[in-house]
Formats: sequence, C-alpha cells, structure tokens
Amino acid sequence: MTRNALLYLSKRAWLRRWLETSLLARSLTSRFIAGETLDDALRVFRNLDAQRIFITLDYLGENVTTPAEAEACRDAYLRAFDGLTSCGARGDQATVSLKLTHFGLDISERACRANLEPVLERARAFDSRVEVDMESSYYTDRTIELISKLHARGAPVRAVIQAYLYRSAADITRLCREKVPVRLCKGAYNEPGGVAFPKKTDVDLNYVRLMKQLLDEGTYSAIATHDEAIVQETLNHVQA
Repeated sequence: MTRNALLYLSKRAWLRRWLETSLLARSLTSRFIAGETLDDALRVFRNLDAQRIFITLDYLGENVTTPAEAEACRDAYLRAFDGLTSCGARGDQATVSLKLTHFGLDISERACRANLEPVLERARAFDSRVEVDMESSYYTDRTIELISKLHARGAPVRAVIQAYLYRSAADITRLCREKVPVRLCKGAYNEPGGVAFPKKTDVDLNYVRLMKQLLDEGTYSAIATHDEAIVQETLNHVQA
C-alpha cells in the first residue's frame, strides 16, 4: 500500500531563518518540510520512492503582491518538474501542490491563469496533475470556480476541500457532479465565526462524512490526513 507525503520547500526569508536557527522548529517541521532547496526535496523523494511512498512537491508561499513574485513561483514549479524528470520519476509517483494566491490571484485571475498555464502543460506532459490547495474561506468561491473552468477544458487539476468548513459537503457534491478529483483535508486557517466548525471533534466527524461521500461519489479522490483513527475509518469504508 502506498501513502502520500507532502514535501514543502521554504520560500519566505523569515521562515527560512527560523527553520535554520531553531532546533525546536526543526524537531516540529522536519516531518513535513523536505528542505530549503529543490535538491533537498529530490533527495527526500528518492528516499520515499524506495519505500513506495508517493509525493507531492509544494513550494511554500502565498499572497504574492507583484507580477515578478508570481512569475518566480511559476518558474520554481517548472524547475520542480524538471527535477522530478531528472530523477526518473513517473507521473503516477509525484504531483505538485500550489496555492492560487502564490500564482497571482490577488493581482488578477488573468495573471494567475497566465502563470498556471505552463505548469499545467508541464504536468500534462509529465502525465501527472496539479493539486490546487485551498486557502482561507475568503478565496473558496474563486478557487472552486477557477478549478471548475480548468477541469472543463481538460486541465489535469485536483481540488482540495477543507472538512472544517460548513459549506464543504455542498462543494463536494458539485465537484463530484462535475467529475473534478478532490483531495480532502481538515483545514488550518483561522476562520471567522459561522464559517467553520470550531471544535476538533466536529471537524473530525465532518471529515468522516465527507470521506465517505467522496469514496462513494468522487473521481480519483484523495484522503489527506495523519489521523490514524480516520485512516482506519477510511479503510473500513473501502472494505465495506
């Protein structure tokens, strides 16, 4: 059985300095952050590949404010595909994960799409896909609409839906109807009242409900959790 692992590359200078100088930070984040460079991440990929663990590469960052920053992000993902190709990776072994605000969504949807296009083309050539991470609820509608448009014209994308949002069941129903692949996570942003479940127990219960909905109705769904109880619930549902 294969598992998924998120490989993060640190972009922001303050975060990089903190990771470099704090032993506490390294002890907390080394499980999730592959390193500061693409070469670091590719070394981790090779180690995980030897264990038959699939990966997704994520160049950490969001909410860029200039076209140059968005273009630099685009180029980082193109280099990531080049690196994966040089390692002999196949598209069924590795994807990339990205945030739309890292590609310029706060500047304009047009700018964001212009930066996304070459990454989507590279993913298609690699026979892989692009995992479009969900950000705060402020961006949920725009993110889903853009993913829906991209999927409708054949782009290799998968949406990420957060179980802590009240709206997620309806969003999953829509995406399943459109046959958009979905990856389910719990969610990690500080949301305003009335938008998200405030208690972890309620988030967990909703996650299980949405997991079952995805496995019953979805297209190539992904269950993204480190929660061993939910992993077992997922296996039980599949077996049943």
